Amino acid sequence: MEQLFNALLITEQDGMYVKEIKQVNTNQLPDNDLLIRVKYSSINFKDALSATGNKGVTKKYPHVPGIDAAGVIVQSKVPEFAVDTEVLVTGFDLGMNTWGGFGEYISIPASWAVALPDGLSMQEAMCFGTAGLTAALSVQALLKARLVPATGKVAVSGATGGVGSMAVAILAKLGFDVTAVSGKEEDGFLIDTLGAQSVITRESFTQRYNSKPLTTPAFAAGIDTVGGAILSAMLKATHYGGTVTCCGMVASADLNTSIFPFILRGVSLVGIDSVQAPMQLRQYLWQQLATDWKPANLHALIQEISLTQLPEKLDAIYQGKAKGRYVLKHNTDS
Repeated sequence: MEQLFNALLITEQDGMYVKEIKQVNTNQLPDNDLLIRVKYSSINFKDALSATGNKGVTKKYPHVPGIDAAGVIVQSKVPEFAVDTEVLVTGFDLGMNTWGGFGEYISIPASWAVALPDGLSMQEAMCFGTAGLTAALSVQALLKARLVPATGKVAVSGATGGVGSMAVAILAKLGFDVTAVSGKEEDGFLIDTLGAQSVITRESFTQRYNSKPLTTPAFAAGIDTVGGAILSAMLKATHYGGTVTCCGMVASADLNTSIFPFILRGVSLVGIDSVQAPMQLRQYLWQQLATDWKPANLHALIQEISLTQLPEKLDAIYQGKAKGRYVLKHNTDS
């Protein structure tokens, strides 16, 4: 099948990386198990890095970013997935070195696809996307550590970002008392929309909890999405036996902290990776997101955008000016 389709193509021109909406052909896609017509995608920080020529994310250009996609199978070479099946794809190599969801078609191995669970639309799947899956992995790690709402407060950093906002919303849905840590002053979105019980600025959080090798415990657990001094402070402020997860490094990839939280309070630090998460775990978490973990106001957490708006929103994500999630809707009805 050969089909022209629209995509956000990133090209390298004289050392600069240019974002342009172009028509490309499905014959430019790799020959894989599944050809999927993408209905929705979403924007993540990794997409913004890819769009700026970050070779740690994408090695070869021209390139179509988009590490998330939800759509309908139009060609299948495997019996596990029939044509017209609705699927979602997050992680693996999609949008990194394999053309991704910012195009109206993707071609992927069948092992990357998850059949869309009952109770979740394609748009809702992309409301979550990689950010939601990462948040779900983080929440799951806390639940495995036997955290319950009665245990105490949970701190979530980067709370207006993609992963952070989803983590706050999921925890709030499950009844947890969430303290949102954010670099943005406003708290209406964090409290009224996401469901946080309280908000603390990033600066206040680090000043209060990172000034000593160990500080007075304030949280039963934490989900850190930014790294650096925030993660160090979160570890130092966690109660005995608590768990802190980490999944991001937008603030810093370095962790400068004392060992006291680990050897005096038995705090556990759990790394979270959504790119290579096992398929069985993915399927379980997507089922949870479709049912018990789905916030009632999920659609209020996102802004739906078109392909023409995508370059501007990628810049906002890259500059740390985004709030919540951006979901891309492709015009694929014709």
